Amino acid sequence: MENAITAEGLEALRAELAELEGPARQEIARQIKTAREFGDLKENAEYHAAKEAQAHLETRILKLRERIAKAEVVEAASGDVVGFGSTVEVEDEETGRRATYRIVSSNEADAGKGLLSAESPVAAALGGRRAGEVATVQTPRGERRLRLVAVS
Repeated sequence: MENAITAEGLEALRAELAELEGPARQEIARQIKTAREFGDLKENAEYHAAKEAQAHLETRILKLRERIAKAEVVEAASGDVVGFGSTVEVEDEETGRRATYRIVSSNEADAGKGLLSAESPVAAALGGRRAGEVATVQTPRGERRLRLVAVS
């Protein structure tokens, strides 16, 4: 499942690639042109910084192209059983706090946006469960019990 990705995740990669290949490349080219106008390139810090930024940009573009080429779109799990692509609402039995997550590939994961890696301990504990069931997750602070409120 190394190259697994949701359809939305693949679209986000394509959008990022388009941004980098278009406006971002144009901006770097503008910065290089402006820096060249400052004169001697050997001691021109702006020029060297712009060329370094260009190298980083091109590396990111190559990595994105590779990820897109190797991507295997996985259909989201359907029904009421937690699987790849599922959106889940869980409640911590101890604190009563609720959280909503979408189970995605490790490449798409972003906990701040509620995107949880399918390889994470929480997703692994929830996998195959249905609403109403409780999953036990081992964390560095000890065991957490998460009640599955909803699956979609």
